[in-house]
Amino acid sequence: MKRKANFGGLYVVTREDQHLLEKVEIALLAGAKVIQFRDKSSAVKERLSLSIRLKELCSQYSALFIVNDDIDLAKKVAADGLHIGKNDANFSAVRAQLPDKIIGVSCYNDLSLAVKAQAQGADYVAFGRFFFSHTKPNAVPADKSLLLAAKNSIRIPIVAIGGITPSNGKDLLTAGADMLAVIDGLFSVADTQKTALAYVNLFKRK
Repeated sequence: MKRKANFGGLYVVTREDQHLLEKVEIALLAGAKVIQFRDKSSAVKERLSLSIRLKELCSQYSALFIVNDDIDLAKKVAADGLHIGKNDANFSAVRAQLPDKIIGVSCYNDLSLAVKAQAQGADYVAFGRFFFSHTKPNAVPADKSLLLAAKNSIRIPIVAIGGITPSNGKDLLTAGADMLAVIDGLFSVADTQKTALAYVNLFKRK
């Protein structure tokens, strides 16, 4: 990856949680490499405050801090990058405003979107959902064969997302994913530390 070299491993996407900062730090201690701040409902001031604190945690543990679909917020907190989907800002407009930042693009189950994103200069692409997702139960399903096909035409890092657990994540890594993105798989479990370590261990055996 041209802007950051350490792009690989566990990719944590946040959700609203009263213990958000505590759980994120546990994941970082376990070895998470990327934290994406995703918050579609909190007030602007709260989102800014949380972002600042999350960015500080990421800096402390040498992880990347990515903001979901909010260019202004990414600028204010000097985030490492921005993640966008098909209904978010135009890629060219994002790159113009964040020329030196990481930009990731959701490609769902469509390889052609990933090829286009790569050609435009995206730094990574994300596919999914691969399994049932409580966060996005109606998201289009993706299959492992998509990852296998992507490895033949995608040179930038590939993120898999959607219902991924320590039990089913290994197959996605074998098929070609470079990172596993998790939300409920980390925030809905009883033992955050044990689960985060289980995810991280998948990469050690990759």
